[in-house]
Amino acid sequence: MHSRGIDVTDAAQESVTLPVVGMTCAACQHHVEDALRSTAGVAEARVDLMAHRARVTFDPSVARPEALVAAIRQAGYDAVLPRTGTEQAEVEGQGAESAAKAYTMLTAGALAMLLAMPLGSDMGAVDHALMRVLPWLYAISPNALRWGLLLMTAALVPWAGRSIFVNAWRGLQHRTTNMNTLVALGTSVAFLYSADATVFPAPGMQVYFDAVLLILGFLLLGKSLEARAKRRAMAALDSLSRMKPVTARRIVDGIETMVPLEEIRPGDHVLVLPGERFPVDATVVEGRTTVDESMLTGESTPLDRGPGGRVLAGSLNYDGAVVCRAESLGEATVLAQITRMVEQAQSSRAPMERLADRASAIFVPVVLGLALITFVAWLVATRSVPLALANTVAVLVIACPCAMGLAVPAALTVAVGRGAQLGVLFKGGEALERLAHLDAIVLDKTGTLTVGRPVLEAVHPLDGRDARELLSLAAAAEERSNHPLAHAIVDHARLLGLTWNAAEEVQVLPGRGLMATVEGHECLLGNDALFAEAFVSLPAGIAPPGAGVTRLWMAIDHAPAGYFDARDALRPDAGEAVAELRRGGLRVLMLTGDSAAAAEPIARQAGIAEVEAGLDPAGKLARVRVLQQSGLSVGMVGDGINDAGALAQADAGIAMGTGADLAQEAGDVLLLRAQPSAIPAALSLARATLRVMRQNLAWAAAYNLLGIPLAAGLLYPAFHILLSPWLAAAAMAFSSVSVLANSLRLRRWQPSE
Repeated sequence: MHSRGIDVTDAAQESVTLPVVGMTCAACQHHVEDALRSTAGVAEARVDLMAHRARVTFDPSVARPEALVAAIRQAGYDAVLPRTGTEQAEVEGQGAESAAKAYTMLTAGALAMLLAMPLGSDMGAVDHALMRVLPWLYAISPNALRWGLLLMTAALVPWAGRSIFVNAWRGLQHRTTNMNTLVALGTSVAFLYSADATVFPAPGMQVYFDAVLLILGFLLLGKSLEARAKRRAMAALDSLSRMKPVTARRIVDGIETMVPLEEIRPGDHVLVLPGERFPVDATVVEGRTTVDESMLTGESTPLDRGPGGRVLAGSLNYDGAVVCRAESLGEATVLAQITRMVEQAQSSRAPMERLADRASAIFVPVVLGLALITFVAWLVATRSVPLALANTVAVLVIACPCAMGLAVPAALTVAVGRGAQLGVLFKGGEALERLAHLDAIVLDKTGTLTVGRPVLEAVHPLDGRDARELLSLAAAAEERSNHPLAHAIVDHARLLGLTWNAAEEVQVLPGRGLMATVEGHECLLGNDALFAEAFVSLPAGIAPPGAGVTRLWMAIDHAPAGYFDARDALRPDAGEAVAELRRGGLRVLMLTGDSAAAAEPIARQAGIAEVEAGLDPAGKLARVRVLQQSGLSVGMVGDGINDAGALAQADAGIAMGTGADLAQEAGDVLLLRAQPSAIPAALSLARATLRVMRQNLAWAAAYNLLGIPLAAGLLYPAFHILLSPWLAAAAMAFSSVSVLANSLRLRRWQPSE
């Protein structure tokens, strides 16, 4: 289903993802985590109840993967070493097996209920009607019916309920309890009492074979539906995993050969035909085409790609055959990074889950205590063992720790997957919750609100210098910089056909500019603040830059040599994105290192009233801190590199993904689409997810708080209402399914909601 294997996390540690079998509720999740964390050499262990896997970080010199598997088995569960490509088939096979067993048990339970009708102590209207339809049934002796039911139940229970009883027994051996404990205890008590009433019949004794069969039937049906819902919840991650081809057309000396993807190396030339997916991150060297990257970035518009254009593994080639030069392979591709980040985010814990964790830790022992109290109370009040037993079994089987344990992870899993489809990568549950609680959003200008590719409008040499020579020196200095103004200078120089020698001793000064040595000259390029810091006086009498124009000064050998004016354009959707943020109740500000003359026109076009210009990275960080000290929860949107400090300081950092090493980007959320409209979409999705989490927790808590007293017979004195054990089992089975169904609504979530 997903990529499996051992990853190197640093020089001393490795991480491995292990499939875990036998977990049914949050209690199981905690038991597996505790077992792994207590293993020597394990630094961290996180267990994902939704995906039934454990991600473990460990010291390979102390612990081996085999030891981790052994620790899980010793805790009463099962695990296997990672195996690529077989897990999905195994999961689907287990789901089909559970469904088949469930239908068999429910059919047998319905038959058992029919056969048990003549065994009732009182003849009701249903009995009289049934006698007219099936007179032969009431002609069979009660003993024969009891023995027939005993034999049928004794044959079916070990077949269908084996995993439940085995897991309960393992938990007992390790002094742990979970949902299997409750079901196994309830059905065992009901079966043994019924068997005793069959072998040693006595007046007033009843049999509950039909309840045993129906309890297991409904439980297995619930597990089958739950497994199907979980697969749907994980569908986004599965679709990412299936996007990578397994073969590629390698071109060597003009000859095309189909080879396994693992044989492709950086620099190889690969042919991709129309309708195929690109196997690696690559650069087009021959041909032109349009590419669909919607599954990777959420960008629905096909993108034109020609020689020099970058294509991503997993993206779809529409209409042209192209030859590409392979660059990033395997786990280094953007697709692999996105898949890994989504998987890790889905496995993370949200703060809201802590309440459910605390409740799940004591849930089963509390239910066992309530079941004992129920039995004693009914026995004392009625002197009826059958009645006390029926209510006790109902209490045991109606209690559902699964719904509580799945309430938050289910919503988080679906939301993270849906976000990835829309080009929004949440780095975890905590990041998503923080994003949902923001009061203010701070926006960087260049690359966030604007296109981020300013165009050079004018070159102004000073002291009689040649404009082309000045531009050539500036391009040499800026060639290694990733700043948008650097790209503007280099692109303009190349457009004019200029050439230059490589710069030396390039030192980038974030938020201010850079220093470099070019052809023996010390070059300084940057803003006013950098020149003041370097004690270089700006010439007098220079007209200020026009509205929306960014000015870059240049000094050579500590003397002003000229300046460059560039203009950036507002992104088309920036104004609507800002308006949507305001409608969501957020205070919107713009912080930029650019001049006020360049920033204020952009802010006006975008509809932003609060603007602060001329800020270096430290100034942005300080401004975010001031907003936080005023009591606001602040989100910061930036490019993830120059704004790293402010992104880290903010309550929620939102970084525009660069398509490079996504895992190293600063911020809690990565926007793979370079569009401001993705910002309110991310916030709206986070808020919708938080609502679903709260609904799930409320439902899970209400179900247990109302269901357990009802099963215990609390309403009997006033309304004479008792809950049959098999009805209690049906309610328990569908409680967790309802939580998953509510979470799955997020799969259809749209940014306009």
